[in-house]
Order: sequence, then structure tokens, then C-alpha cells
Amino acid sequence: MPDSVLPDSLLADAETTASARPTLEEVRRAPKVLLHDHLDGGLRPQTIVELAAESSHELPAGDAESLGRWFAESADSGSLVRYLETFDHTVAVMQTPAALRRVARECVEDLADDGVVYAEIRYAPEQHVEGGLTMDEVVAAVQEGVAEGEDAAGGRIVVRQLLTAMRHQARSREVAELAVAWRDRGVVGFDIAGAEAGFPPTRHLDAFEYLHRENAHFTIHAGEAFGLPSIWEAIQWCGTDRLGHGVRIVDDITVSDDGAATLGRLAAYVRDARIPLEMCPSSNVQTGAAASIAEHPIGLLAALRFRVTVNTDNRLMSGTTMTREMAALVDAFGYSLADLRWFTINAMKSSFLPFDERLAIIDGVVKPGYAALGAG
Repeated sequence: MPDSVLPDSLLADAETTASARPTLEEVRRAPKVLLHDHLDGGLRPQTIVELAAESSHELPAGDAESLGRWFAESADSGSLVRYLETFDHTVAVMQTPAALRRVARECVEDLADDGVVYAEIRYAPEQHVEGGLTMDEVVAAVQEGVAEGEDAAGGRIVVRQLLTAMRHQARSREVAELAVAWRDRGVVGFDIAGAEAGFPPTRHLDAFEYLHRENAHFTIHAGEAFGLPSIWEAIQWCGTDRLGHGVRIVDDITVSDDGAATLGRLAAYVRDARIPLEMCPSSNVQTGAAASIAEHPIGLLAALRFRVTVNTDNRLMSGTTMTREMAALVDAFGYSLADLRWFTINAMKSSFLPFDERLAIIDGVVKPGYAALGAG
């Protein structure tokens, strides 16, 4: 593959007024677009305490402050498997319509307060049926909560659902059919998640072929804890629209001492095809997919103009928000408001909303919001 020389900065031609590092307040006020956020990974600790009391679920800590600290410490292990175990407690308290509505409503409210103007929230309906609900009833309850949250936010945010199937289970076709059934009622796509090792996405080809026939959108968790084969299968066998994380695509890129980057065939294909990467910096550090924010592949991939997006993954486990994720990137890479605008427009372009709705948010919300901050 031909070499690409890394630019000195992400947006080398940005105006001087936009090239200075933004303050934390400017980052907080900037419009944000979130494509990768798990509903069961973003609960308020106090909500978990109250819902656990209602359902008699035993928690590892009895008060909200201690519980929040327990989640952060347990998730900060460097192991994706242990990271996923923290969900046992959040999922356990999300087994009734009232609980699902509350969690969804609070999620939307929290994102709106963080400056998020569009979000796709994912969760696995099959994990919320232990109380007797059907998966259809789970989706309905979440949608009611989403609508309540949007109303409470006063039009500051648009939120859609992504329905997730678990890669170690066998309900992916059923979840895919549910996503199609709800796609005009708040659901915009399908996702598959869970431990990658030993559970390749090709185990669920029936679901992906069905989604293709139905002209439905989907994303696949790939290239987080497992390497290039996971990404290759997700793209070339399953035909994914986006890559959930996709961090390990960096393994197919070589950077020489003089700053020239050589892309392998897979990396070149991902960049050429503009396949979006749903990157979650803080989460990737916690699970061991990156050594630190400063060493996260997002810096290299953004410089090489991959379709990079910035996301939270699990706000509770990572103790994060979109503001914190972007501020961490500013600190690590010196990004400007113009750079954050680039990430945000990337995300909005990559959303599963219809094209005209995407364009309306870019032109009517994102661009004016950054222009007001001096990054127009």
C-alpha cells in the first residue's frame, strides 16, 4: 500500500482562533453526537440502589457513593471479561417496565445535560426478560422512557435505540426481527456484543443476512479485545455498517521513524470505504485495548483520516461522559474545537438516522453550535 505522511495536526488548516485548546467549559457547551453507549452501562448509582431495594437484589455496596466507586474500581481491571461482569447488577434491576422506563428516561436526561444532541442507545432485550416480560415489551418500555426523556429535555436531544444480541447466545435472528419490527418506532438498528474470543460474528450470519434483505442497519462489536480477524469477519463476512470499537485495526498499520504510515489491505479498505469506528477511549484503557489515552490508536487513526467517532461505551463503569471523553482527547492530543467538530460531524454522518434527518442536525444544530464557540 502507498505511504501516507502523518499531518502535524488533525486539522492543519484550521484557523488560528480555532486551533487553541478549548477550555473544559467550551468542551461542555459543544454539541456532541454519541453512537456507542450501553443503556445498562450508564445507570445512576442512586437509581441502582433504589431499584435494587424494590427488587430485593443484593448489591456489593449499600449507598450510591460507595456503589459508584465499586463499579469504577471493578471495571478498571484491564480485562474485558471482568469488565462485563459488572453488568450483572445493572441488568438485575432492569427487569420491569417501570425500571426500564426510569433508566431510559434518566439516560436521555443525563446525555442532554452533557450537551449530547443525538444519541443511539444500545442494550440487549434478551437480558431483560427474567421478570416475565417479552422482548417486545422490553423495547416498548424503553421507548416510553426515551420519549419521556426527550420531552423533559425540551427538544435539546434526539435519541434512538439499537437492539443488541449477545454473541454467546442464540437469539440473534429473533432480535434482528425485533429491530426491523420497531424500526419506524424508535429503533434504528441492530448490534451484536459480548466477549469476542471464541464467539465470532459469523456464528450469527443468519441474522445479518436477514437484516441485509430488510435493508436494515447494523453495527458489530469487533476489534476491541480480539484482533484483525474479528474486524475482517465483521466487514467481509457479515457486512457491518460500522465497527463497535475497531481499535485493533491499528495492528494493520505500520508507522516508520520518519512518520510515514503504511496501511495493510484491511486498514486501507476500512479507510477507503469510510467504515465508521465507534471508539471509546476511556473504556478501551480499562479493558486493556489501549495502554492510556495518550497511547490510544484514535490519535493515529484520526490523523490518517479514518472515519473516527468518539463515544462513552459505559458511562457508569468508566465514570465518564462525552465531555470527559473529549476533554481527555484535548489533553492528550492537543485537539482544537475544530477537531472536536470534525469528530462530531463524523458521528452524525455515521448515524443510522435517515439522511435528511442527519443533515438537519448537522446543519441546524452541530455547525451552529460550534460556530457560536468560534469553530465555524
